[in-house]
Amino acid sequence: MLYINNNIMINKGMDMKTTPLFGEFFKQKRIEKGYTLREFCRMFNLDPGNISKLERGLLPPPESREKLDEYASRLGLETGTTDWYQFFDLAAASRGRIPKEFLNDEEVIKSLPVIFRTFRNKKMTEKAVAELVEKLRKT
Repeated sequence: MLYINNNIMINKGMDMKTTPLFGEFFKQKRIEKGYTLREFCRMFNLDPGNISKLERGLLPPPESREKLDEYASRLGLETGTTDWYQFFDLAAASRGRIPKEFLNDEEVIKSLPVIFRTFRNKKMTEKAVAELVEKLRKT
């Protein structure tokens, strides 16, 4: 699964549109665990100001895999579950990155131009659509 994001982030002088979906997901999972923002931060020795900014999309998700693993664990996300993948996919997307496991797959890399054209509303041949669907099913 790949999720796309929407707030504005500056990346090497260029505006990149993203959405606060990562922060919204983070907040949703925190609330599902029954924690207020302050309780969560106190329990895990986190800065409430930074977590609040993260949840509101004012601060991008950390790039460090270790920090993301720490947050996922504290939110009770079990490795390999749909929520765990969504957490990491949203983090990557909000930073304007493609998740690393996709970059290691040559077939996925070859299909990215087709996906990008699709997102740009360019016409695709029926054969290209069929190939894209088949590749996505295999992922």
